[in-house]
Amino acid sequence: MEIEELLRGAELRVTRTRIAVLTAVHEQPHADTHSLIELVRGRLGEVSHQAVYDVLDALTRAGLLRRIQPSRSVARYESRVGDNHHHIVCRSCGAVADIDCAAGVAPCLAPADDHGYSIDEAEVIYWGLCPTCTHAQ
Repeated sequence: MEIEELLRGAELRVTRTRIAVLTAVHEQPHADTHSLIELVRGRLGEVSHQAVYDVLDALTRAGLLRRIQPSRSVARYESRVGDNHHHIVCRSCGAVADIDCAAGVAPCLAPADDHGYSIDEAEVIYWGLCPTCTHAQ
């Protein structure tokens, strides 16, 4: 689906900044805000930090992006939404990758005791060393 269609489907106005931000996140999953600002500026020229922050917030609230923030890490954004996947983070370089649930559709949504909550998402983060950092050691 095209970026413009995604924005319209979420009932958001189609603007150059929104297109640039959403495109950047699709191209660089798990990018941090600073990296996204640089990518957007590379496409559009001068764009304020605040404009990018505002667009990231609007796209996240609209369900087009997901904000993740692993412990000891800056916030990162991804366009993979609508499923219950997890992440693996390299302890050395900070690289982040998607991890599907270990078995079944979303087994992590069925805890031993839900304390009466209606659970719709679980956040699991695996930690380790990526192949590059493992090889370097």
